Amino acid sequence: MDIQTLRIFAAVAREGNLSRAADKLALTQPAVSLQIKGLQAATGLTLFTRSAQGMNLTRDGAALLPLAEKVLTAQGDFKNAAASLHTQVRGRLRIGTILDPEFTRLGAFLKVLVEMAPQVETELRQAMSGEVLAQIERGELDVGFYLGTPDQSLGVNDFESNRPPALSARAQAAINSVANQQDSRSSLFAVRELTHFTYRVLAPAGWGPQVRGKGWKALAALPWIATPPASAHHRLLASVFGPLGVEPHRVALVDQEASMLDLVKSGVGLSLVRDSIAMRESHAAGLVIADQVSLQSVLCFVSLSAQRQAPVVASAWKALEAVWS
Repeated sequence: MDIQTLRIFAAVAREGNLSRAADKLALTQPAVSLQIKGLQAATGLTLFTRSAQGMNLTRDGAALLPLAEKVLTAQGDFKNAAASLHTQVRGRLRIGTILDPEFTRLGAFLKVLVEMAPQVETELRQAMSGEVLAQIERGELDVGFYLGTPDQSLGVNDFESNRPPALSARAQAAINSVANQQDSRSSLFAVRELTHFTYRVLAPAGWGPQVRGKGWKALAALPWIATPPASAHHRLLASVFGPLGVEPHRVALVDQEASMLDLVKSGVGLSLVRDSIAMRESHAAGLVIADQVSLQSVLCFVSLSAQRQAPVVASAWKALEAVWS
């Protein structure tokens, strides 16, 4: 027996009439009658009795009807599942991650993404903020988290704040060129600001007299734990120390936030730290927060504008909105 035979059996059982069942199935009555006879022969059972009212299920027929309907339902589910696989997003999504997963809500983001697009394979790459942006621009990552906004990475504001009052035509043309690059770079990326937060300057325990009540210029003379140019810390500190015409006293170069915090605890020097972490470590380890300075930043999610509607990338944006709405 095949699916069509079971479909005819179920239709006759529901309609109680060969003609009506044939109409429902767009078949002729003789064809339906022949199929019922064949099914009864194959099972060795009498499934229907005839009466003036039509076709009535026997006890055996009534026992088999739920099983036939179960098979038909399973076939429908199979067809629907197969059809849905044609419309599901497939592919690999390369995600640039930064900082700790809790801050970026990475776990919640991936959970929603897997539920929304189960056929998408994710690849996570941890890096510094600037490296994530550069890899997205080069097409090596599809999406990623970034501190600041992409147009800030060119350093136009720093350049403008350091220029002398009177500029030559050549210098002004250079500034305009960089500004144009900034506009172009900004339109290159699709950006969603997720959350604004504050960076504080954190010092080792016992450094209260050196940092409390001090401004940026005084703090620059103290030992600093520096970060590579690709880091958000580097960009933020450059925007402060550049206009003052000072360079911080760098004693170590570190590219991991956890290592920076460990060096502060060890008494090596100062570091930028997110406000929540600074408060926690101040209470837990007695580290000192500089009370006169702070820097504002923003966590963003970024992709290339040209890839924003690509199915795999669009699924990432949809998952992000569910987590950060």
